[in-house]
Amino acid sequence: MQRNFEHRKVALGTCGRAYNTPCIHEHSCLRCSLLRPDPQQRGRLTEVRDHLLARIDEAHREGWLGEVDGLRISLAGAEHKLAQLGELTTRTATVHLGLPHFSHLVGRTVR
Repeated sequence: MQRNFEHRKVALGTCGRAYNTPCIHEHSCLRCSLLRPDPQQRGRLTEVRDHLLARIDEAHREGWLGEVDGLRISLAGAEHKLAQLGELTTRTATVHLGLPHFSHLVGRTVR
């Protein structure tokens, strides 16, 4: 049961919002910085991006300029999420931080 509270699963990945808090983006996860995309959803994100491009073209043809602006925001979010997935796949799993040293403290006395 506790596992349900650790991660909020959404269609495209995991939401970082605190449990039982409202979504200010009204579940428009592409625009939300708290969405951590699931690498298995790359194909779906690509489809969403392509669909947004087609909708932007349609909105231009129809003269729906307000719609174009909103769609561009969503498109930027989709492209950002795809870039995040790209970073996840190229990032190395282990980061060597080295060993701590205290040589800068040698020779000091406490008074």
